[in-house]
Amino acid sequence: MKIKYDLIKKDGNARLGKLITNHGTFDTPMFMPVGTLANVKMLTPEELKDVHSAVILSNTYHLWLRPGEDIVAKAGGLHKFMNYDGPILTDSGGFQVFSLAKDKNKDITEEGVHFKSHIDGRPLLLTPELSIQIQNKLDSDIAMSFDECIPYPATYEYAKQSTERTLRWAKRGKEAFDSENQSLFGIVQGGAYEDLRKFSAEETVKMNFDGYSIGGTSVGEDKDTMYKMIDWAIKYLPEDKPRYLMGVGDPLDLLNGVEKGIDMFDCVLPTRIARHSNAFTRHGKINLRNLQYREDFTPIEDECDCYTCRHYTKAYLRHLFVAGEGLGGRLLSIHNIRFLIRMMEEMREAISDDRFLQYKEDFLKEYN
Repeated sequence: MKIKYDLIKKDGNARLGKLITNHGTFDTPMFMPVGTLANVKMLTPEELKDVHSAVILSNTYHLWLRPGEDIVAKAGGLHKFMNYDGPILTDSGGFQVFSLAKDKNKDITEEGVHFKSHIDGRPLLLTPELSIQIQNKLDSDIAMSFDECIPYPATYEYAKQSTERTLRWAKRGKEAFDSENQSLFGIVQGGAYEDLRKFSAEETVKMNFDGYSIGGTSVGEDKDTMYKMIDWAIKYLPEDKPRYLMGVGDPLDLLNGVEKGIDMFDCVLPTRIARHSNAFTRHGKINLRNLQYREDFTPIEDECDCYTCRHYTKAYLRHLFVAGEGLGGRLLSIHNIRFLIRMMEEMREAISDDRFLQYKEDFLKEYN
């Protein structure tokens, strides 16, 4: 079946809902860990379940090149290939290929994007139709339309041309989409321009996708600009379908996104900073390489229920990083993902109790 979204309750614009998928029913708002190459870096599917992960994200571009969508299809699809029985979302590959396109004016055409493989340098062309065909074979629960992630800053003329082309690509991708069990999300672009965000949102909604993403944020703009991008688009998205903010995972951005009505988030941030010895805490990020933790025999957070906090101390984690042991990044990844997911659990409870703004205020008082 296609995914279904039930809006349960609102507290202001913050939304409490349920996402019904072929692999279970899950509460929103939610944070989705990123498993680019069919794995969330360093973690097993069992560990993801232990941190209460629901949907995870995998990358179309990378899986197209390695191991190839046909190999994944022969394995029975992404779920069987990576042994994850929860829902999976695949992004379109657009963000990766645009970063590889050296001359945007020449490499990004109406047909698609011409670029070179980051693995062996061979020339490649990814089109809206091919992106959808790859995702159909990967058999994720949610596929994403092929779009251009507009860089920041960009001129109005460039953003306009790109936004219009993304809409044409979305239509082509939807026409090529062929799956009864997979859902397809449209992506709103428009850069840092209010009228283009409105235009993109309204035209994308007319195509009647199963859900909608706000793309082109967290690409170098300041926070105020990012929040404006969300505001300019979200008011034109339907209430009865999920809303997904792509590539955002900072705790403060999650708070503000939920307040504005976002249901789904993803980001590599929790695992990326973990590999560099950084941990999320209620008082802000800490770096466990710091000397102050050398004799700190307490967990990262006393109230955290993750595996790492239940079994290990900051002193031990610091030792792992100083000694160059990979286990440190693995254990911190578990904590950081659980931290964000636990935040979402608390926000859902606050929305249910009509106290979301109070929750946000209390969180901000502690977080530095």
